[in-house]
Amino acid sequence: MSAMILENFATQKWVKGQDGLVDIKSAVTGETIAQTSSNGINFKAMADYARDVGGPALRKMTLHERAFMVKDLALALTERKEEMYALNAHTGATRRDGWVDIEGGAMTLFSTSSQARRHFPDGHVILDGAPEQISKHGSWMGQHVYTSMKGFALHINAYNFPVWGMLEKLGGALIAGVPVIVKPATATSYLCEKAVRIMIETGVLPDGALQLIVGRTGDLFEHLTCQDVVSFTGSASTATMLRTHPVVIQNSVRFVAEQDSLNACVLGPDAKQDSPEFELFIKEVATEMTVKAGQKCTAIRRAFVPKHMMDAAQAALSARLAKTTVGNPDSDGVRMGALVSLSQREDVRSKVTELSEHAKIVFGDINALDPVDASNESGAFMSPILLRCDTPWNAPKVHALEAFGPVSTLMPYDDLEDAVRLCNEGLGSLVMSLFTHSPDVARDIVLGSASFHGRIAMINRDNAKESTGHGSPLPVLVHGGPGRAGGGEELGGVRGIKHYMQRTALQGTPDLIAGATQTWMKGAAQVTDGAHPFRFNFDDIFMGKTLLTKGRTILLDDIEHFAEFTGDSFYAHMDQAAAEANPFFPGRVAHGYLLLSFAAGLFVDPAPGPVLANYGLDNLRFLTPVSPGDTIKVKLTAKTKKKRNPEYGEVRWDVEVTNQDEELVATYELLTMNAIEH
Repeated sequence: MSAMILENFATQKWVKGQDGLVDIKSAVTGETIAQTSSNGINFKAMADYARDVGGPALRKMTLHERAFMVKDLALALTERKEEMYALNAHTGATRRDGWVDIEGGAMTLFSTSSQARRHFPDGHVILDGAPEQISKHGSWMGQHVYTSMKGFALHINAYNFPVWGMLEKLGGALIAGVPVIVKPATATSYLCEKAVRIMIETGVLPDGALQLIVGRTGDLFEHLTCQDVVSFTGSASTATMLRTHPVVIQNSVRFVAEQDSLNACVLGPDAKQDSPEFELFIKEVATEMTVKAGQKCTAIRRAFVPKHMMDAAQAALSARLAKTTVGNPDSDGVRMGALVSLSQREDVRSKVTELSEHAKIVFGDINALDPVDASNESGAFMSPILLRCDTPWNAPKVHALEAFGPVSTLMPYDDLEDAVRLCNEGLGSLVMSLFTHSPDVARDIVLGSASFHGRIAMINRDNAKESTGHGSPLPVLVHGGPGRAGGGEELGGVRGIKHYMQRTALQGTPDLIAGATQTWMKGAAQVTDGAHPFRFNFDDIFMGKTLLTKGRTILLDDIEHFAEFTGDSFYAHMDQAAAEANPFFPGRVAHGYLLLSFAAGLFVDPAPGPVLANYGLDNLRFLTPVSPGDTIKVKLTAKTKKKRNPEYGEVRWDVEVTNQDEELVATYELLTMNAIEH
């Protein structure tokens, strides 16, 4: 194929670099498949366009509108995935490898969109926790909130996952209301450029929401402000260079790093050679060595087993690796493709040579290989390399040096405490995995090693079929880690969105805070006149609309009937002497769920109308016992709402049940589905 000239997408135009084109070669054939340059791009104009055009357009949209926009991007990428697969093999990846990158990336967008719509309001402000009463009478309240930052996010991504690596960051930033400038690694930027083209062509992104640099970032760092975010994936050395840029330091630019690390895998001391956990351990280490040719930030670099199982583990790993066919990723039967480039292969060879000072190569050869349907001279192919180090405490390089390819080192440990210390010797990683069937071993590992790892995957015979494995970051869980892993986070469900927002403490009267957040809070104004709240459709119901019900007296007959009808004959409801002996009760008391039922009977408007269903309640608390003869009443207040689909939306109600002395009997939040009028 003739070389593609990649284009930058800047200020809503596709633009070729003016000169200085850089050749990008196929990892498989060594042929030039693309050329790229960002020379001549006005990076200040890109930054200004993101802040002045993209940001305001995104922030006009609600959180849910942005989330649906991200879902539309995922749909488009899924529908046009074959256009990306057509380029995938040139990165050295098999189709299976590409699935994680291409379809896995789209799935991350789907998940992030779903999480945002499930957990966030359909508005512009996210509440963080409950209100704080900071004055005696409640006129001076506090509420933590998240709001969109007013800058842009610069995403600098690694070469190994040109689609997923971009999308894991992109979805969260866009939903947060922050425009993005994407800078992919040059080696695989052609695949990232294709994905960006697909997203731009959907037409769902506001102008300025997404821009692309295929080349160097020029003077872009000079134009960063305190409202911007830099999110980086790659090596620790590059991360250090970027995070110590004078402008980043001077302006306290938010910097998120996800760095390569020396991830560990441990076979628990309870495992035997014939146990399922041993087999699962061997399979996982071999898989992590060969998927993406080991070019994964989560790949297993250090594999630890009980000392007496070293020979068995080496033999089993070698036998499994021997079945790995290396070659052209488009050829039948090939299970491992190439590294991304010849220069990357030389780097891996060099690192293995250094590691060999403390470890012995027991499987593979860093030079000899006969790849299927490919040339080892023009293609960046390499055999899986298993090293063995029997003295891990005398081998500092195995805990400090990473060969970013199909390379792992097998090491022994004496006991569980020794295993914990060896895992932690990596000084921080994205993930470690543990293969054990013992809850006690799991507890010791978590208590000993969790502080050094962003994620711990505990795998055994009971979850192996459903496990996503050691090396699969999931959109709902944190992806990041301390120390060598960069100290940052990506993904993590709604946490990943909040990385691009500012947490602020609001202080004021309940009315002022309710107005700012569009969420009613206790102490804010309530409107009790007019129609029953259940007569309002979703669009018309307003926060603070309140119903004050009449009272209902609880009779002893009610309590006894409820006990007989439900079978709940707990002594506090049925035995006067036993109830009086309980320090919580004055005698026989009403069932809590009887009170909820009677409360519903007091506030429900029974006629057909906009309320389609009561689908749950949250934060239920029973506060004051209700004795026979007490009278309860209810205050029902519309608290917040969010649209679910074009037909209906969720309304959240604050419910207070009080007795004749105005004491709180029960509090909770009621959820209803209200119709949207067309």
